[in-house]
Amino acid sequence: MNFTTSEENYIKCIYHLQQETGLVNTNALAGEMRTRPASVTDMLKKLKAKKLLQYERYKGFTLNEAGKKAALGVIRKHRLWEYFLAEVLKFDWDKVHPIAEELEHISNDELIQRLDKFLGNPSFDPHGDPIPDKNGKIPVRNQLVLSDVPVKKTVTVSAVSNQTVQMLEMLKHYQIALGTPLQVLQKFAFDGSLEIKVAKQAPCIISEQVAKNVFVHYEL
Repeated sequence: MNFTTSEENYIKCIYHLQQETGLVNTNALAGEMRTRPASVTDMLKKLKAKKLLQYERYKGFTLNEAGKKAALGVIRKHRLWEYFLAEVLKFDWDKVHPIAEELEHISNDELIQRLDKFLGNPSFDPHGDPIPDKNGKIPVRNQLVLSDVPVKKTVTVSAVSNQTVQMLEMLKHYQIALGTPLQVLQKFAFDGSLEIKVAKQAPCIISEQVAKNVFVHYEL
């Protein structure tokens, strides 16, 4: 089934919201899409007509299996393009997202399968997010939030949940990227901030907010 760019954007947004909150309501979706609730209602009617939504009366809605499959298809394309832009064209990781937002709407299945094969069937994008395979299966790996890492333990950065340009620029300033080894030196009870040591750099302080958005591999 073919979808418009707007429909794909809504489907992807609903998927991410329901991962966080379960049932999704119109106002929450309008807020994420930065549009009026009336516009959301119109789109929901279109998606319902295409049999992509499941309603619970007076509670909210979610994507049904067909809707999830469509969402994962868009997410797969987005993350493969991010990987291509970062690894092949050498874009910085804070610049790939808006470009991939445009490329994700290319609907040629053969192109996406060839792109996946060309890239070596990567499992994770440049921000550490899992890339669904062609069947919608999502790879999983063990990781934990940096703020939960014990003091004096060395870990490796595996993902970043907050992928705003501002956040990624900050991590770049501290020379933190995927695969970067670092050690937690101290935790400060006053505000939850951490003192960390990144490779050969001098120790630095990062806020609790930053630490809660960085995921790491941690060997027990």
